[in-house]
Amino acid sequence: MLRSLTSKRSLQSFLHHHHHRHLVGPTPFNPRPLSSSPGPPSSESELRKYIGYTLLLLGCGATTYYSFPFPENAIHKKAQLFRYAPLPEDLHTVSNWSGTHEVQTRTFLQPESIEELERIVKDANDKKQKIRPVGSGLSPNGIGLTRAGMVNLALMDKVLSVDKEKKRVTVQAGIRVQQLVDAIKEYGITLQNFASIREQQIGGIVQVGAHGTGARLPPIDEQVISMKLVTPAKGTIEISKEKDPELFYLARCGLGGLGVVAEVTLQCVDRQELVEHTFLSNLKDIKKNHKKFLSENKHVKYLHVPYTDAVVVVTCNPISSSRGPPNHKPKYTKEEALQHVQDLYRESLKKYRVADSGSPKEPEIDELSFTELRDKLLAMDPLNKEHVIKVNKAEAEFWRKSEGYRVGWSDEILGFDCGGHQWVSETCFPAGTLSKPSMKDLEYIEEVMQLIEKESVPAPAPIEQRWTACSKSRMSPAYSSEDDDIFSWVGIIMYLPTMDARQRRQITEEFLHYRHMTQAQLWDQYSAFEHWAKIEVPKDKEELAALQARLKKKFPVDAYNQARKVLDPNHILSNNMLEKLFPSSEAV
Repeated sequence: MLRSLTSKRSLQSFLHHHHHRHLVGPTPFNPRPLSSSPGPPSSESELRKYIGYTLLLLGCGATTYYSFPFPENAIHKKAQLFRYAPLPEDLHTVSNWSGTHEVQTRTFLQPESIEELERIVKDANDKKQKIRPVGSGLSPNGIGLTRAGMVNLALMDKVLSVDKEKKRVTVQAGIRVQQLVDAIKEYGITLQNFASIREQQIGGIVQVGAHGTGARLPPIDEQVISMKLVTPAKGTIEISKEKDPELFYLARCGLGGLGVVAEVTLQCVDRQELVEHTFLSNLKDIKKNHKKFLSENKHVKYLHVPYTDAVVVVTCNPISSSRGPPNHKPKYTKEEALQHVQDLYRESLKKYRVADSGSPKEPEIDELSFTELRDKLLAMDPLNKEHVIKVNKAEAEFWRKSEGYRVGWSDEILGFDCGGHQWVSETCFPAGTLSKPSMKDLEYIEEVMQLIEKESVPAPAPIEQRWTACSKSRMSPAYSSEDDDIFSWVGIIMYLPTMDARQRRQITEEFLHYRHMTQAQLWDQYSAFEHWAKIEVPKDKEELAALQARLKKKFPVDAYNQARKVLDPNHILSNNMLEKLFPSSEAV
């Protein structure tokens, strides 16, 4: 039986109900009649008088309407003049994790079995009712959201089978990454690679082409061996490398547009402990050692800090069976590593005079993590370049004092604290081969840094750079037919450290300008394409047409649209983003 959003396992983290309050209407305005002048008025002056009364009455009514405090459950925009429109009881507000995209919908379905999902999809197709598949809502661009209606598989989260010998696991697509790796620990296996966080649903993380890091390791969709899709036109179909390989390689990173991913079989690897090494370097030294870093480390990423020469290098490798874990004592304690950031925070509290406005007292400052301190620092003046530079320099100092080693299981150690709410643009572009890196990846970073300084962008840290092997999924940004090709992924960010709507809007405008500059000057030059979970649809028609043309050069758009036409002819699994990015030939 379907459950509403009040179900005990529903997505409480990003669904919010509105509650009605009674509205007391304003007293109608009755102007006092003006005394008439002597003598019979002319018909023209009489007409002007009554027109004036009418305009005055309308003006007062409109002023009263738009200044009157509406209750919280009223529509955000008073679109219908002189009419109170409350939010219906069944209207749900759904937003992505960063709060950058939000929709309201009456249709948010959570089936508990594949049979229920099949009925939902069939019924929606018969009625031509949209039910866009949405996962955990983590994508910065809200790729799974639509006002017309959504289906979420959070209640379909079981491990269905484990083949310990082949190291394969079959799961329902609503299971979260962390939930899955916890469940298969006892079998001594885990996923080959991980994204920065673990809260994604498996169906969502593979459909958008998410990735971890490691020039020998492909994006996460490559771990998919087979999958079950519930399609509007063809019902439930099972596809794999052996069974309909053409559709399999198209749908494995299918953006939720070819069917609702119901079940997934994943190729796993042996669970092993890793040694993480974090140290501070600079771009000059990185260039000398780049090929070595990529080829000799199972996992590697760089964290570039704008307005400094600091580059944080993080490598992860299996513990040596002969040498064991490193015997290394860190030079600084965690408290000492945070000291410089805390000092800047205290100094900034005095400068911006917010010490007495509810800011943490000394003991509470000591309890804050680095990313929490950075958010609070940036919130004081997020678009002031000089302030952001100070924060970046404090971050570089934090990483310098955090150099050292850490040992842990791969599913515990490969994560990364990305910080709070943020705008992100992440591009993927070819970087040569593992045996012969092109060095284009470091040239790209150099140009980004030069652009930031030239245009005085208040760019916070870090600019995260990672690598993967290629993917054979046709819609992956890292797709290549050559096995040895490697790709670099570079993410630029701006944090949204405040809930103040005006400030968030200003940060958003600055970020979009920042992103547009990188797009205009770098993307075509480096054959860079955005991560599907981070691409934003332009509002300008010419910019949209240019984006559509770029996507068509890289991806099999015609084949994708043809598959949609066969599997989802009514586009009930689509939303505005997919329709804009992949317009059908009929629409064009």
